Amino acid sequence: MKSCFGYIRVSTQKQGEGVSLEAQKDAIQAFASHHNLTITRWFEEKETAAKSGRPIFNQMLKLLQHKAADGLIIHKIDRSARNLKDWAVISDLSDAGIDVYFATESLDFRSRGGRLTADIQAVIAADFIRNLRDETIKGLNGRLKQGLYPFRAPIGYLDNGRGQPKTIDPIKGPLVRQAFDMYAAGEHSLRSLEIEMAGRGLQNHNRQPLSLHGIQTILQNPFYCGTIEIKRTGATYKGIHAPLITARTFVRVQDIKAGRAGKKVTRHNHLYRGLFRCGLCNGPMVPERQKGYIYYRCQGSTCSTKTVREEVIDDAVRDAFRSLQISPAQAVQFEHKWNTWLAGDDRANHIKHIDLRFAETSSRLQRLTDLLIDGTIGKEDFEARKKGLILDLSRLEEERKEATESPFTSQQLTMLLERMKTLAELHINAEPAEKREMVQNAFSNRRVVGKNVDLEPHTWLETNDFALGVPFGDDSIY
Repeated sequence: MKSCFGYIRVSTQKQGEGVSLEAQKDAIQAFASHHNLTITRWFEEKETAAKSGRPIFNQMLKLLQHKAADGLIIHKIDRSARNLKDWAVISDLSDAGIDVYFATESLDFRSRGGRLTADIQAVIAADFIRNLRDETIKGLNGRLKQGLYPFRAPIGYLDNGRGQPKTIDPIKGPLVRQAFDMYAAGEHSLRSLEIEMAGRGLQNHNRQPLSLHGIQTILQNPFYCGTIEIKRTGATYKGIHAPLITARTFVRVQDIKAGRAGKKVTRHNHLYRGLFRCGLCNGPMVPERQKGYIYYRCQGSTCSTKTVREEVIDDAVRDAFRSLQISPAQAVQFEHKWNTWLAGDDRANHIKHIDLRFAETSSRLQRLTDLLIDGTIGKEDFEARKKGLILDLSRLEEERKEATESPFTSQQLTMLLERMKTLAELHINAEPAEKREMVQNAFSNRRVVGKNVDLEPHTWLETNDFALGVPFGDDSIY
């Protein structure tokens, strides 16, 4: 009685949980019993046969090449190989004296006719999988062009079945948004953000804390701001799913990761970490503690700016806020100006300007496609430029929404104006995180020159147009 290996395979784990493997095994056992063969070992695999390199299959072939069994029984030809490379290896086994049997096909693999029939069926199986792959790719591309992501939802989103957009996970979604916001605010490095998010309970798909690589993957994925990017090809598409963050936040995060926005964090959570730069060399002012005091030091070895104590920066920030405070009369004027803007032509013109910029950016995207078709630019360059333009379009959509919808109620405006009257006191009494947020929102350029601290207000504050430039629906701003 000849000893044989039995090989069974399904293409997916899901299939493996059904009856397919058992059905193959039963057919092989029946074939072996009918032909007086003995199954000495089973090899079970849950991998596609479309590509070579299946580990269990390769392990079995090595044993057969060393004569560990007299023969091999497979359920049918397409279970053995749907690529011609593996089929050639199976054919070599027969040439080396190993008997190859197919339980559901009456083929004599040692005869010329049986071998020819098997070869033809193997070619047909290979052609079938190639065609299936092409049709699958067509289907995926069709979904992507519709703005649908046909793969597993990123962390922070939920799958809703085929043909449906991903929706925000009510538990993980807010945590992912927090991760972006904290990193964009310069509060954390990637390593400290990993620790922070683990403490807050953000987990991966396997219900484990996110690794450093997992944090990096989230922060560099434009899916969270509404853009689908396929890493393998670099192709980008406008998604129809609800974004978790704004395009501005995503771009800010990429700038920080690329080192274009200053140092993210120090070992200690100093108050003004990452917020100030040297006014002479533009290097970051890095905080450090010495003899009980916190100093912010320029790292340039030849720069004239050396160190400044945190108390000096704190006093300068307080004085700057005091200079920005408004009087009760100014508060009345601002409220009137805001209400006039809401009802007047300025708002309509502002929206029209945004629409013009949106149309021009859309036109640039179309011209970019024409350049690709003409062969003026390559595919890689095209995808990189396309991604930037899609992000620009997302930002313009955000601007239009802000301009169209009143960002706060009359009650919120009144509360904001009251806070604008006492900015310095608010900063004094605020928690450290709130102080940092106030400084970031109020001052665009924050520099230290020698021992002097220079704070330049954002345009919306400097021109007294704060009501047009800040998302005041968020009470945490001031």
